Amino acid sequence: MEYFLLSKKTKQLKKQEIHNICKLKNSHWNYGFKSNLAWFKKNVKSYDIHNLVYYNSKLIGYTLLRIRTFYSGNIKKKYLNFDTLIVEKKYRNKGVSDFLMILNNQVIKKNNKISFLICKKNLIRFYKKFGWKIISKKKFLISDHSFDSNGMYFNSKALTKDKYIFYFYK
Repeated sequence: MEYFLLSKKTKQLKKQEIHNICKLKNSHWNYGFKSNLAWFKKNVKSYDIHNLVYYNSKLIGYTLLRIRTFYSGNIKKKYLNFDTLIVEKKYRNKGVSDFLMILNNQVIKKNNKISFLICKKNLIRFYKKFGWKIISKKKFLISDHSFDSNGMYFNSKALTKDKYIFYFYK
């Protein structure tokens, strides 16, 4: 199989590409196409980064890196919120998610930002395989989103200072 990987900012996406992203997301999170599209329009900013995997011009894999804000004490910084990793069902277990993770890590490093994600316990090993590290639940707070998951970070020697306050929507 041959894959084509692409990284674009929201403002570079065509309407059909956004629709394809929402359709792919709906195949996993079945809220309906219109609901996924409304969420996209409300929460995704023009400078957010979309990493896409195509097979024969069909979108089969996707991740979103959202440029957001976090605080370390009184210091405000930008980070990349790793949001949404999805691979179309029939292409899973074929290395597509590995391609996406390698691309994500390259984009994160190129942007010279820390990246943060939340995930279920069963996914920690997957992310660790790509150099992501766990951050203690005592060390971070997500101010504008409730969660019952684990936090992980990438592209930082360590997040060891005070408690970090992450924003997913600001």
